[in-house]
Amino acid sequence: MDERLITSSLTVEDEQIEYSLRPRFLNEYIGQHTVKEHMRIYIEAARHRGEPLDHALFYGPPGLGKTTLAAIVANEMSGNLRVTSGPAISHAGDLAALLTNLAPGDVLFIDEIHRLNANVEEVLYPAMEDYALDIIIGKGPSAHSIRLDLPRFTLVGATTRMGLLTSPLRDRFGIKEQLELYAPEDLLEIIMRSAGILHIEIDEEGALELASRSRGTPRIVNRLLKRVRDYAQVRGGGVVDLPTAQAGLAMLAIDEIGLDAVDRRMLLAMIEKFGGRPVGLDTIAAATGEDATTIEDVYEPYLLQLGLIARTPRGRIVLPDGYRHMGYVPPQQSAQQKLEI
Repeated sequence: MDERLITSSLTVEDEQIEYSLRPRFLNEYIGQHTVKEHMRIYIEAARHRGEPLDHALFYGPPGLGKTTLAAIVANEMSGNLRVTSGPAISHAGDLAALLTNLAPGDVLFIDEIHRLNANVEEVLYPAMEDYALDIIIGKGPSAHSIRLDLPRFTLVGATTRMGLLTSPLRDRFGIKEQLELYAPEDLLEIIMRSAGILHIEIDEEGALELASRSRGTPRIVNRLLKRVRDYAQVRGGGVVDLPTAQAGLAMLAIDEIGLDAVDRRMLLAMIEKFGGRPVGLDTIAAATGEDATTIEDVYEPYLLQLGLIARTPRGRIVLPDGYRHMGYVPPQQSAQQKLEI
């Protein structure tokens, strides 16, 4: 399991406090202004018609508020929220049990919906389109199908990998919204709200310093807030101001653009051991002692977003900004290398 402080994946500690920090209605939700405005219109229109909201799919990096939005949909539509995940629904019978226990207007939230297996998806199609459940009774020549009517519900799916969804499933969602990384000013507002809920003394400069190093992710900024609060209580007089925030983040080895020790070790390996040449993913994994899948899914995306590394047909390379950030002079690139990038 990934135990990095600045991972955007949900940790056990996050589960313990996130519920109290999550907004419950759209007017409390900070950031994602386009998505929020779209959802406000869709929800108000559905309530006006007296119908459940159309099925919705939220996609984007982890930690940006997809689960929170599902809970908000349920609250705004005055329905109950039922939460599960793609890996947890291993058999069609598991999904059938969930669907038959829904009440009219309920919201069924499936996290990591791209990990549903094919058999489960087949059951989900008529449930989404016709609010019906097809059940096969018996085996062999005597088998026959029974159709059960389901209450009109809303399915909310969340995925970090939109491209892994099958076309038939993706096309059955009437609402598709992409969540983007948060701007520092939105994260600043989130920090001040969370600090108020957790009774943390913090000034705007300290909050902005945390916001600028949190990778544009509310989950990470809330985690950093708690750790810097601990530092402030022991070493900083209990108040998270700018010097205390900087000292606390330095203790956590998180630099000014949000890179931690693992990110920097990966960049250093590519620069020092391979001299700027393209490097394969498995080679990077061997050089850093990290798992290749973890590098691709957890470490690499943020480095790509910052423009510190790039993927080329021959492998990963460090870009000039990556060299400069690590204190190295960028090598001269040939015309062929520039074309490959």
